[in-house]
Amino acid sequence: MTTITKKELIDRIAEQTQAKRVVVKKVVQSFLDEIISELINNNRLEFRDFGVFEVRTREARVAQNPKTLERVDVPSKRTVKFKMGRLMKEKLGGKSSAVSA
Repeated sequence: MTTITKKELIDRIAEQTQAKRVVVKKVVQSFLDEIISELINNNRLEFRDFGVFEVRTREARVAQNPKTLERVDVPSKRTVKFKMGRLMKEKLGGKSSAVSA
């Protein structure tokens, strides 16, 4: 498995679109900033066929340290859940897509 960085993604998009790297970088960063901003406001982001991002709150709970077996209070926290869209599910699941490239 390979890790793709934001820089590598920006370089690929710039090459594919023949746009200047600086412009692509601004657009990608603005897009990511908007996603974060919407999630901070507890909004749900839906990108058809790609997937859905939504904020979930994990309730406070009592956990156990596996080494010491000591009980530990874990506070509630907000997390982001991502659910795959239809097209991504088809591509990752190995199903043949109705739309061919």
